[in-house]
Amino acid sequence: MTTQTDIPTPRSPYVRRKTTRGNYELYSWVFMRASGVLLVVLVFGHLFVNLMVGDGVKAIDFAFVGGKWSSPFWQIWDLLMLWLAMIHGTNGVRTIINDYAQRDVTRGVLKSLLYLAFTITVVLGTLVIFTFDPCPPDAPAELLASFCTA
Repeated sequence: MTTQTDIPTPRSPYVRRKTTRGNYELYSWVFMRASGVLLVVLVFGHLFVNLMVGDGVKAIDFAFVGGKWSSPFWQIWDLLMLWLAMIHGTNGVRTIINDYAQRDVTRGVLKSLLYLAFTITVVLGTLVIFTFDPCPPDAPAELLASFCTA
């Protein structure tokens, strides 16, 4: 049962509680807006180049990806898209976990799994982008990009 001392009077000034988080949630909110706008540009640029330019979707094969990732510009483009999408999505799921997971243990386990999945995906994706060999030694010549020597 509450007493009169538990409820502040309507005209009392708002007293802000001290938190240890600082401005993390504000920066997280701003990041979500900025990364969302940048992701729209990156994703639609990616879709335009892959689907509209050239022969369209039927031209996407190993040679297409090999030719594209032989350019540092496209490596950085796809790396930015990967990192921003993963950070953006992880931040959104983190917010959902904070909102809906009621117990601290559940929240901790879910966020640990989320961060583990984020780390594995980003590390593997980054390795694939930068270690991709467009001219593997024993590949059939018809599958290789035009700049590869068979």
